[in-house]
Amino acid sequence: MAIVLADHQYGKAENRVVRFQRDTARHEIVDLNVTSTLRGDFSDAYLAGDQAKVLPTDTQKNTIYSYAKEKGLTSVETYALDLARHFVDDVAPVTGARIDVESYLWDRVVVDGVEHDHSWVRSGTEVRTAAVTVDGTGAEQVTHVVAGLKDLVVLKSTGSEFKGFLVDGYTTLPETDDRVMATSLSVAWRYTPAALADGYDFDAAYETVRRTMLGVFATLHSSALQQTMWHMGRSALEAVPEIAEMRLSAPNKHHFDYDLARFGVENRGEVFHADDRPYGHIHARIVRDDEPAAPLAWETGSLL
Repeated sequence: MAIVLADHQYGKAENRVVRFQRDTARHEIVDLNVTSTLRGDFSDAYLAGDQAKVLPTDTQKNTIYSYAKEKGLTSVETYALDLARHFVDDVAPVTGARIDVESYLWDRVVVDGVEHDHSWVRSGTEVRTAAVTVDGTGAEQVTHVVAGLKDLVVLKSTGSEFKGFLVDGYTTLPETDDRVMATSLSVAWRYTPAALADGYDFDAAYETVRRTMLGVFATLHSSALQQTMWHMGRSALEAVPEIAEMRLSAPNKHHFDYDLARFGVENRGEVFHADDRPYGHIHARIVRDDEPAAPLAWETGSLL
């Protein structure tokens, strides 16, 4: 039996990059959290302390910041593609790179009914995400782009039911044909190779996915959160043909009618107790059955 170094990768985590476009009086803001992860044969660094093949994480950090100006940041996906391709194509020991980006959204401050040119307020908890993986070189190089969003909190006060479920000796939950449905959506989708051509509008695709899913959430009468997730994901794939697969996670943020009858007050579905834990955690993966699987696209920057 031998003890061996089975796998390894390294990078620079959570580089907070804020980029302003100041070419006109009306400025634009892009607010990012960027993580780089590099793969290759860096075993000598672990086994012998030899750093000859190691690109310092400080260098990765500097590249991340410089590319925010050099490449213009037309979209978070193209920015991540530029970074990943640079590390693989231009740094000889690197055979694979993954760039993870979180994009924080800002709304303009409105003054006297007019949007201000250079003042913003953070817009809620929603975070846009992107993860680009580039592996190999030359004709054998493989590229994957996974986009998404997380912490998108949505709620509807009616239009949802839950009944006909399995019952056993421990069941106490009553059936209902009118309930509050709320969740904090995390969604990620992988693009097909067609989206990797120069000029693909990742921003428009993102807005289409978001708008489509929210529309389904609002208008579909829901028999279960699972059903709603399926229709949201399917509709998004129908709306954006360049999406190969989508993964959704939706914790069920329960709202329970608060008992006001004991105080002589009638509660007609108006006052609820919002119970943040424990909660149901619901997951789904929705795919086009003619698209090949791409496990590398979903491999995270963590080996733990």
